[in-house]
Amino acid sequence: MEPIGLHAGLTMINALCLAFFAVLFLQSGSDKLIDWKGNLSWLKGHFEGTLLANVVPWLLGVVTITELVAGVASAVGVGEVVFSASKDIASFGLLVSLVNILLLFAGQRIAKDYEGAAVLVNYFLLGIVSLLLLQ
Repeated sequence: MEPIGLHAGLTMINALCLAFFAVLFLQSGSDKLIDWKGNLSWLKGHFEGTLLANVVPWLLGVVTITELVAGVASAVGVGEVVFSASKDIASFGLLVSLVNILLLFAGQRIAKDYEGAAVLVNYFLLGIVSLLLLQ
């Protein structure tokens, strides 16, 4: 069996990383749409007593939109890196993913959910590495 060349290997890694973010954000964004009331209720409790308490519905909308945009762009980006020389949509998907993770991270820190914030670091690092490998 012949070893995989560098270009083919990077293409596979890029596609897999983009697929990861597509699954992550399409599922999360869809869940927020399907169970808006449940998510809103949980988040109101999570941010109770913080400076974000009065804007939770608006923030949930922003996070939902960025998750869905990141998920769709990442899914389209998979096809783009596999079948095209362009990487514009893939890069956009990763950038929106990183912005979304930063929003979530800021929210977790404000809510003093330091364990929840720490979990997001892994996703953020994967996004940074994915963006670097895409270049």
